[in-house]
Amino acid sequence: MENAFFGRDDLMSDLLTLWHKRVSSFVTCRGRRRIGKSTLIERFAMRSGARFIKLEGLRPKAKMTACDELANFANQLAIQTGAETTVPQNWLSAFVRLERELDDKGRTVILLDEVSWMAHGDLTFAGTLKIAWDNYFKKHPKLVFVVCGSVSTWIKENIIDEGSFYGRRSLDIVVPELPLSECVKFWGRAVERIDAREIIDILSVTGGVPRYLEEIDPGVSANENIRRLCFRPKAILREDFDEMFRDVVSRLPTLTASIVRALVDGSLTSTEVAERLGKMKGGNVSAALDQLVEVGMVAADVGKNPVTGAAARMKLYRLKDNYCRFYLKYIEPEKEAIDKGVYTLGSLDQLDGWQSVLGLAFENMVVNNTASLLQPLGLASSLVVSATPYRKAGRGNPRGLQIDLLLQTRRSVCLVEVKRQREIGREVIDEMAEKVRRLPRRDGLSVRTALVYEGHLSPIVEADGYFDAIIPFRRLMGL
Repeated sequence: MENAFFGRDDLMSDLLTLWHKRVSSFVTCRGRRRIGKSTLIERFAMRSGARFIKLEGLRPKAKMTACDELANFANQLAIQTGAETTVPQNWLSAFVRLERELDDKGRTVILLDEVSWMAHGDLTFAGTLKIAWDNYFKKHPKLVFVVCGSVSTWIKENIIDEGSFYGRRSLDIVVPELPLSECVKFWGRAVERIDAREIIDILSVTGGVPRYLEEIDPGVSANENIRRLCFRPKAILREDFDEMFRDVVSRLPTLTASIVRALVDGSLTSTEVAERLGKMKGGNVSAALDQLVEVGMVAADVGKNPVTGAAARMKLYRLKDNYCRFYLKYIEPEKEAIDKGVYTLGSLDQLDGWQSVLGLAFENMVVNNTASLLQPLGLASSLVVSATPYRKAGRGNPRGLQIDLLLQTRRSVCLVEVKRQREIGREVIDEMAEKVRRLPRRDGLSVRTALVYEGHLSPIVEADGYFDAIIPFRRLMGL
């Protein structure tokens, strides 16, 4: 669906509010590759009626230098403004040239896109940008200056956490996946006649990543869409994982890739990750996990201890990106056959362990869309102090206790069971009753239960009245 732009109302509102100020604004914008960062800023400029200047860094390659980036900067600026095309001597000269093209007659939005690429080969880039902001750009009251990139760690380390930028940023935007209710809009009017299970199958592969959803053809089945997007030579989801790792993970690429693989089959603590990889806990493992969290591939679920109310001691790392899981499970092992054009996908059900992967992806979608659950559960976001999956190691019980999603307020806990299977019967009540019995909690807490499901729900589950809330998944999709 060409030029589709859905959701992002809260982010757009934050950006538009910047025009209420009487001074310029410096904005950082971060998020995973393909998530729509640049599109958001471009739409913001369009909605503001502002002049828009976008300058994008070149992807670093062998033998590239800062001079190549400067030449690229100058050429893009010349095309958009008519400025001279000579290569600036350094980045301060480049920024001064950009500033000379500004005036204060109307609003202007400047976007430095893929800023970490732009900085390639020049360790002084961030410091020079700070000097240019303080001495040149800052004096334009109708300017919003945005630095953006998929390498979130570079922006965090060089701008957000860098002391010289303190007090200068007006806004830091982290662009997340789209909510489920916005994802379904990519199916257009066809959503009215497509079984929700087909949409769920596709979202289990794409997640809420706009660029992937733009490629959906509502006129063909989920099976055909996934075959076309994943299992053809040069298909977008065949190629994007390698490109994402090359572009986004700038440090410890081998270790971070190993960690992602370790998390494919479920959440782990940092100690368990280290054990899986045969490494010592801490050091590079912790640094690599932090980097994966920063770029949005992995979630660090902490939550509150329901006994003490304090932050839980055990942090669970969860692969939150459904595309990464699908790629590692099903695309990567068949890369050679796919690239030769000889791999054939008959049906999704032929994929080994597909139902298990669907289950993990389904849980992921619910947890990633916790905000959409609060209203059906009768909870205000201001009341919730913790909303994460919960796990407690079992003594004498190798399974321990696992709760798909545990929502906590100061006076209650709500255990949410997430279930996707063809038939859902009374056993789901027995499973939840056992979890409630075994959940350690302090006195005075009310306990509530909820079920989020997709499949055929036995009438006895609703008739029993055990669950305080039963929510069909399609309700979260707005269907």
